[in-house]
Amino acid sequence: MVPRLLGLHHVTATVDDAQVDLDFAVATLGLRLVKKTVNFDNHNVYHFYYGTERGLPGTIWTTFPYRGQGVRAGRRGAGQVSATAFSVPRGALGAWRDRFAAHGVAARAGAPRFGEESLTFGDASGLAFELVESADDARAPWAEGGVEAGAAIRGVHSVTLAVPALDPTLEMMTRLLGFEVVGEGDGRTRVAAGGRGPGQIVDVVASPSPAGQNGLGTVHHVAFAIGSAEEQLDVREQLLSHGLRVTPVMDRCYFHSIYFREPGGVLFEVATVAPGFTADESLSSLGGGLKLPPWEEPHRAAIEAALPLVTRPVAGAVAAAPGGAGPA
Repeated sequence: MVPRLLGLHHVTATVDDAQVDLDFAVATLGLRLVKKTVNFDNHNVYHFYYGTERGLPGTIWTTFPYRGQGVRAGRRGAGQVSATAFSVPRGALGAWRDRFAAHGVAARAGAPRFGEESLTFGDASGLAFELVESADDARAPWAEGGVEAGAAIRGVHSVTLAVPALDPTLEMMTRLLGFEVVGEGDGRTRVAAGGRGPGQIVDVVASPSPAGQNGLGTVHHVAFAIGSAEEQLDVREQLLSHGLRVTPVMDRCYFHSIYFREPGGVLFEVATVAPGFTADESLSSLGGGLKLPPWEEPHRAAIEAALPLVTRPVAGAVAAAPGGAGPA
């Protein structure tokens, strides 16, 4: 049975400084901090989740700030997400050029793709981002992010996968994960799951670069949303039956996850929609305090003492300049 993925769930990156990351995502991009927790595999490191009001699947950008943990800068290359794109309304890029200039962010026009205009930019860790104008994105933006509603980010638009060869990756995604090819051009193949709109798109490009290496300034994984735990187990069994190595189901408190690498080396996750970020905080207070998984609560004092002190940015405040733009 072909799984019914709903589209993207979230994208997670390894970044450098926690406060700089918060300032960039909240004050510059106007995203909501929907959850401040820790990396469940390393409780000495924060895990920040950013999105729109509820942090619905397809709107979520997340980071692990690893400064002080001995993690080196990563190397971009094949087997990675090479760029993460956010969706903004048609005609919004002019406002974003002005906003980026005010925040000291270097941005430039991207090449039009599949009829959509874009800006490319980077953050202090060296990650590559895009803003893509979309005429058909009905998702509501975060209303209190300090960005006018007519320009604010609606969620993740798409990710670009850089892989050594197109065919193995595309074969696996279409045959085992239910993606369909929806466009080709400029050396990239666009596939989609759950629909064809923003938040459901993946672009795949063949990269001549050596294999990338995870580290600061690289995307760690991309997650796809699935509607139920039962469907997730079906996906896992199907992947295992085709010889892929898949983790057991992992409890991430706000969703349940399985992880595996596609043939090109990119780390994929399939994550459930439920229970969502209001599982341990009310909607109005999302991101307000450090939330720990139940098994870490006995260690809260030690965990809080080891984490760097951060302050929640003021939405719309001018953040420190994050550095130059990275190429898509």
